[in-house]
Amino acid sequence: MEKIILGVSGSIAAYKSLALVRLLIKSGKEVKVIMTPSATAFVSPLSFSTLSKQPVSVDIIDGDNWNNHVDLGLWADAFVVAPATATTLSKMASGQSDNMLVATYLSAKCPVFFAPAMDLDMWKHPATKANIAQLISYGNHLIPVGHGELASGLVGAGRMAEPEDIVSFLEAHSKKKADLAGSTVLITAGPTRESLDPVRYISNHSTGRMGIALAEECAARGAKVHLVLGPTTLRPLDKDIQVIDVQSAADMYDACRAVYEGCTISIFAAAVADYTPEQISDKKIKKKEGEMSIPLKRTVDIAASLGKIKRKDQINCGFALETDNEAANAQRKLDKKNFDLIVLNSLKEKGAGFKHDTNKITIYQQHAQPKSYPLKSKRAVAGDIIDAIVPLLLT
Repeated sequence: MEKIILGVSGSIAAYKSLALVRLLIKSGKEVKVIMTPSATAFVSPLSFSTLSKQPVSVDIIDGDNWNNHVDLGLWADAFVVAPATATTLSKMASGQSDNMLVATYLSAKCPVFFAPAMDLDMWKHPATKANIAQLISYGNHLIPVGHGELASGLVGAGRMAEPEDIVSFLEAHSKKKADLAGSTVLITAGPTRESLDPVRYISNHSTGRMGIALAEECAARGAKVHLVLGPTTLRPLDKDIQVIDVQSAADMYDACRAVYEGCTISIFAAAVADYTPEQISDKKIKKKEGEMSIPLKRTVDIAASLGKIKRKDQINCGFALETDNEAANAQRKLDKKNFDLIVLNSLKEKGAGFKHDTNKITIYQQHAQPKSYPLKSKRAVAGDIIDAIVPLLLT
């Protein structure tokens, strides 16, 4: 039985959460409810307790009792905040744990979903948008608001999603979690370092964030993941991801070649050096008068090399980070490297590329029109990329 925490904050939409509890239990879920103190002014804890057949938590300290928010957060398979008011969204985004709901949210290890509910102007406010973007960047899932008449009498966006729609959203997420079950995925991420001498190397600005987000997305959806990771301080949170640490382009090629044949999907997200020094000095190169020249040679094109041995039952996905002629270069790489699809992002786009938590992409596929996406967190972008790959598994 799936275990759900339902967080209810202070909104007139709290009455809808009673129906949500009933629907969740009807679908076989075990539900525990946490309310903010202000939510109790709209619906009584007794109503939720009666429907859920579970005690309702409101305060961290309840008389002489301490409600253990850590244990509660670890208990759940999913945490749903519905309604999520502007105040609760702000507290969740900033980590202001002054109530039981937010304290439990900060302790939760499960997927978190939030269904906002507020008036039109509050929904449109830049602060609300920023808080929602922050929560999504943490990996939480936004349940879209509805459009209609609001408590103020205005008509527009801001209504909490209907209980039936929330249940459908949760069911769709559960199905998505298993859509890579049985698949083995190879992902390259981060930069490479091409040594000049024991002290210096040639590298680039890649952090590995996008590749790590892809690895975590694939693992969350049931895949066995090999992450070939160049030198970076970032690491995936999912301990089931097999991380293969490498330094140079040659190291990365060897690691990829070792696992490629056993992989269903390969995603080449690393920023691999195109050139490496012809010779590596075994001693530090000393500064001299005049100019210095370092002969370079081409590195192995990992994606192109593996594309030549790709089987019909394998899917290869590439990345193209461009500054000029973006579409033409992406299309050329798609054909040349035997990719099934390629993800284009441009350094011209604000918030995209290296050192950002966000990305803005266009996906090119063979025999299909390019599809562009708005600026999103890299974890959300990872979801879009995998959503584009999954249908190819069925062809």
